[in-house]
Amino acid sequence: MGTTPTPLRRILIEPLVRAALLEDLGRAGDLTTDAIVPSGLMTHAALVARQSGVLAGLDLAKLAFELIDPKIVVDGEEHDGVALAPGQVIAKVRGPAGGILTAERTALNFLGHLSGIASVTASIVAAVQGTKAQIVCTRKTTPGLRTVEKYAVRAGGGGNHRFGLDDAILIKDNHVAIAGGIRQALQRARAAAGHLVKIEIEVDRLDQLNEALAEGADAVLLDNMSLEMLAEAVGIVAGRAITEASGRVTPASAPAIAATGVDLISIGWLTHSAPVLDIGLDFEA
Repeated sequence: MGTTPTPLRRILIEPLVRAALLEDLGRAGDLTTDAIVPSGLMTHAALVARQSGVLAGLDLAKLAFELIDPKIVVDGEEHDGVALAPGQVIAKVRGPAGGILTAERTALNFLGHLSGIASVTASIVAAVQGTKAQIVCTRKTTPGLRTVEKYAVRAGGGGNHRFGLDDAILIKDNHVAIAGGIRQALQRARAAAGHLVKIEIEVDRLDQLNEALAEGADAVLLDNMSLEMLAEAVGIVAGRAITEASGRVTPASAPAIAATGVDLISIGWLTHSAPVLDIGLDFEA
């Protein structure tokens, strides 16, 4: 089961849906539908889940139909974050048949992709239930779709890491190498950061961790550590900073990682490699 997230404002999603529709319509519109479907023909259809999962992206699907033809109406009681079963009707679609057919693929692309992200997120959230670890995504998102992909993670019960380069300081290994060390990188970051900006630093050894704590890092990214080292690192931190585990996390390994006591587990593939959830549009006779 996912979580009902706060809906995204239309101003955030409309440019994405418009761009997707324009990409599909190209220079001449829907040649197939325009040739075959009589103008003015009205019909009914249903958005149906083909497999179990968690719903996300319904507002984008609705908007795809609306932008193609405002006379299309999408009705339904389901909402993002709800658990879906195979064969479950998500929403009913009624209105001009031509418009429904033209918008179908764009609507389903958003629904399938975002529901897939929500579904895999929910599965890992469930796997670490009973621990304090929160599952979070990263910046490894599809270009242009970060806002909605991170929204889908929230629909699956996960949380979001930073949205971009401008909302937090995350010092990675290459930053440390260029700065000349953990201490130097943190000191430069602290001198430049505003009073509301958090600073996190990536470490892969315990000596680096101790140096980061001595310099007052707000959070430490414990990268690709063994379970034994993770547990030791959490003990060393002892609540002085937020602990985040990252690197090759799988549904099978997540419970053991969570059991070490880390605060966060960040997973890039939630957004960049989640399989599409199979959702279809069935026309009613």
